[in-house]
Amino acid sequence: MSSNSFGKLLTVTTFGESHGPAIGCVVDGCPPGLAIEASEFAPDLQRRATGKSRYTSQRREADEVEILSGVYEGVTTGTPIALLIRNTDARSKDYAEIARTFRPGHADYTYWHKYGVRDPRGGGRSSARETTMRVAAAVIAKKWLAEHHGIRVRGHLSALGELTPRAFDWDAVEDNPFFWPDAAMVAELEQYITALRKSGDSVGARIDVVAEGVPPGWGEPIYGKLDAELAAALMSINAVKGVEIGDGFAAVAQKGSEHRDELTADGFTSNHAGGILGGISSGQDVRASIVLKPTSSILIPGRSLDVDGEPTEVVTKGRHDPCVGIRATPIAEAMVALVLMDQALRHRAQCGDVGAMTPRIA
Repeated sequence: MSSNSFGKLLTVTTFGESHGPAIGCVVDGCPPGLAIEASEFAPDLQRRATGKSRYTSQRREADEVEILSGVYEGVTTGTPIALLIRNTDARSKDYAEIARTFRPGHADYTYWHKYGVRDPRGGGRSSARETTMRVAAAVIAKKWLAEHHGIRVRGHLSALGELTPRAFDWDAVEDNPFFWPDAAMVAELEQYITALRKSGDSVGARIDVVAEGVPPGWGEPIYGKLDAELAAALMSINAVKGVEIGDGFAAVAQKGSEHRDELTADGFTSNHAGGILGGISSGQDVRASIVLKPTSSILIPGRSLDVDGEPTEVVTKGRHDPCVGIRATPIAEAMVALVLMDQALRHRAQCGDVGAMTPRIA
């Protein structure tokens, strides 16, 4: 198994390269009867898209979804759903100079040793272009979760380099190109990224994702832990170097009396655990965070080797993001939604007869 698929009952397989003719995915295991149209994929794909502002890569793709199978007369049939997006704005010539060179911080060197061959155009399979299909697949998952369980999955940028929000408002998140929850800081972020781009450098970011309305009981106690599968799914996103569930690494400095989430008739007193206890959802909001490394494609020269082992200097030209985290919020949301739908189907299959248990904490 070459690991281009994830999920157990809801399985998503992606295919295609950054500069190939198309990218696509197959979503297998979606229950029948879910109404879905091609136009419903556009909003989230546009949220992820490059070229919408001067703060991301200027590659402009149409990202129009073609539904090839699994949907009949606007309704899922229960058979595999095949989605295709054609690449329309690839500029492969930008990568001609690095075809025989390993870019520092990229997967060039590791792909070369794994496969003995690599596609240098835009990073090929390791490009963030692949995540377009994860976002497309998650449009199905988000809709199913909302209709069947009232679940809402949403995220925001919570750190851009050394900048963090000074206020928080969900309504502000979709009104700026950074998915930033503090509208008063948007101008500051614009200046920060503009200066970074002019310097030829890049910076990292943090994204927080919240899933509201997840019922208690989803997840497995050992190897299928909800938090473990969320961590694996989120870590699979390009450039992600850290995942936290709930308070994450901040728990190091907390006392047990502080970290534990006490239960009362009026609800939990806190949510340090991120809505997951023993690998199983508690009914609280599921909270996860990711950290993305600085973009490795920068204009500042860096030392490297070519495929013959000769020293060389690399300057990565072309259309690149000064911070990949700026447009990664929809991708993080997508992975959380896909894991949750898979877990929901698995819970229904094994424990559907258990029914509602008491007490149910609000």
